[in-house]
Amino acid sequence: MSDENHEETGDGGESLDFIRTIVHDDVESGKHAGIITRFPPEPNGYLHIGHATAVCLNFGVAAETGGRCNLRFDDTNPAREDVEYVDGIIEDVSWLGFDLEDRVLYASDYFGQIYEWTVQLVRDGKAYVDSLSAEEIRDYRGGWDAPGRESPYRDRSLEESLELLERMRAGEFEDGEHVVRAKIDMAAGNMNLRDPTLLRIRKDPHHRTGDTWCVYPMYDWAHTLSDAIEGITHSLCTLEFEDHRPLYDWILDNVETPSRPRQIEFARFGLNYTITSKRKLRQLVEEAHVKGWDDPRMPTLAALRRRGFTPEAIRDMSARVGITKSNSVTDIAVLEHALREDLNRRAQRRMAVLRPLKVVIENYPAGESESLEAVNNPEDETAGTRQVPFSRELYIERDDFMEEPPKKFFRLAPGREVRLRYGYFLTCREAVKDDTGEIVELRCTFDPETRGGSAPDGRKVRATLHWVSAQHAIDAEVRLYDRLFRTADPEEGGDFLANLNPDSLEILNSCKLEPALSRAVVGDRLQFERLGYFCLDPDSSPESPVFNRTVTLRDAWVRLQKGQKPK
Repeated sequence: MSDENHEETGDGGESLDFIRTIVHDDVESGKHAGIITRFPPEPNGYLHIGHATAVCLNFGVAAETGGRCNLRFDDTNPAREDVEYVDGIIEDVSWLGFDLEDRVLYASDYFGQIYEWTVQLVRDGKAYVDSLSAEEIRDYRGGWDAPGRESPYRDRSLEESLELLERMRAGEFEDGEHVVRAKIDMAAGNMNLRDPTLLRIRKDPHHRTGDTWCVYPMYDWAHTLSDAIEGITHSLCTLEFEDHRPLYDWILDNVETPSRPRQIEFARFGLNYTITSKRKLRQLVEEAHVKGWDDPRMPTLAALRRRGFTPEAIRDMSARVGITKSNSVTDIAVLEHALREDLNRRAQRRMAVLRPLKVVIENYPAGESESLEAVNNPEDETAGTRQVPFSRELYIERDDFMEEPPKKFFRLAPGREVRLRYGYFLTCREAVKDDTGEIVELRCTFDPETRGGSAPDGRKVRATLHWVSAQHAIDAEVRLYDRLFRTADPEEGGDFLANLNPDSLEILNSCKLEPALSRAVVGDRLQFERLGYFCLDPDSSPESPVFNRTVTLRDAWVRLQKGQKPK
């Protein structure tokens, strides 16, 4: 079976990507008793949207075949790792909807076995202790257009290498004094085969093993052997590891492991207007360009969760994008479209006014109020209705009124009649201004015969406005998030920081919300009618709610799919 980028159809008629085709064939042939995959993050940061596709692939392939997937932390660099990231990654994978059961594992669980295999490889003459400095090793390695040179320590006796390795393990040397390197081929065209480093000294306390170890395996060495220990059948990696596969196979050929996994590479997920380099995300955090790993402008799963994204939308986007062997960049509108589709089905509707303009209904009785019936979610018949209070004084959006409206502006203007959502027809009589000429209040009248939004005489209006009763409104802070970068390619020009969007966050205070929103709890996702989807932020208190805008209502992706120009 070719590994080319193509799709086939499984027995159930579903379309299979090239990885699922390989796994499907292995299941059909009985090659493996069960399929075992793994997702191996390094706990030196939080998972981002790029990781989500890999999570969905590894856990999805296992679930589809009745197999299992391990969450295995590649915790081999104690200088950069922290239990905070371990806990965050576990939370993220669980939030995406995947059951971890007892399959949270760590490369550090295998340090003892990996060390014994390192000793055996040296004893077999297939590895040696090298005393070149890191800079000298890079120099001896050569380049893509020139072969490397053998280290002067390459022919060290087995006895000396074994003695030095034991002393390395005992902590007698400082970082960088010695490393263990595989003895492969310094003239190999693949740089990864030019005597790669397998083990190095790191005298940093480990978040799980403390000071037990001061020698730690390099990624390729630890990753391959961890796969073999766990009986991984299909080790699914992104394309940058394609050149590492010969080393992966060399290790399996030269170490007696309990199983032989197969490494398969796929294209990593790219999203425009987004940075997914963990190093650069850390720079954004450490230099305070954002307010932490979970700042809702960040592409981390923790940030997307805080902003109000749903795991269902992220999984849906991953399925739409699919798995290929060709690197590409997905339009962020695809993710936003999947999110809108999901939130449209599940989010309850509420009314909120973000930039309030006061309306006084002069012919409504002062001091009185009534309740109007509002639909919670027209897409969900089980969502029911709620009561919203209506009174003489209301708030509407300031943008919904213009004193001198242009053509095609159908909202409120002097002498014009509009509909209030779930309420009455309203006509503006006068705009009251302060000494500076700013409009501070509208004087209006309503038609009491139009309760519910229709007129007995059949007259029509061109616009419907949302509103909030001033007497019953609750105050809130609303944070309007936009894309963190102002260009589709944040790396454009070579300095991603220069492409930060200065308008990625706008904070609105004194927003007015309908009283039902006082019952919202952190994480609740709601549609503010005509405005977008919002989520209650953890910064909230009962007295001071804070809502994040998750996404606007407008869906540019649908217009693009229909060949229309986005507005």
